[in-house]
Amino acid sequence: MARRGSYAKGIARREEILDSALDVIGRRGYQNASLKDIAEVVGVTPAALLHYFGSKEDLFTAVLRRRDERDAIDAGTDFDTARAAFIATIRHNTEVPGLIELFSRLSVDAVDPEHPAHQYFLDRNRGLRTAVADSLSRDPAHEGALDPDTMARIVQAVADGLQLQWMIDPSVDMAGIVDKLIDALSARAAG
Repeated sequence: MARRGSYAKGIARREEILDSALDVIGRRGYQNASLKDIAEVVGVTPAALLHYFGSKEDLFTAVLRRRDERDAIDAGTDFDTARAAFIATIRHNTEVPGLIELFSRLSVDAVDPEHPAHQYFLDRNRGLRTAVADSLSRDPAHEGALDPDTMARIVQAVADGLQLQWMIDPSVDMAGIVDKLIDALSARAAG
């Protein structure tokens, strides 16, 4: 019985670490969020963090997964609801610039198939495209010249690329641009 209690405590501690890391990185930024900083917030040592996650890259990948869980859009929602949720997530991201920086840096590093975040990005990209394509395919107003998967890839590429532009120039209206892009693609598809 004690074993189950220890396991549950370990799971709870891991969740606490993830939530704290998400907050620290979101507020301080990727470069200013060391393992030591995150450990201090949780009340553990940096070695304890590595006990739960193995490496800094594993921890940061888990942080991105946690962010995605919080931002998840129900795959069964209609196009307009999914679109509004996607745009709201992009707007929210401007309030946590450290997470945008973490996402952008890890996405470059994850090009290497051996990187701990490689599979995360494959799964995330596939899941996002599927969710967008599914919502588009269920909306007859958006059928036409561009198939839903192509539209989903374009929207995802623009959204991810705009994050880089926004990091350089925070006046870039990521959400507004993506919203207009969806309008333009939808109008072309409907036409």
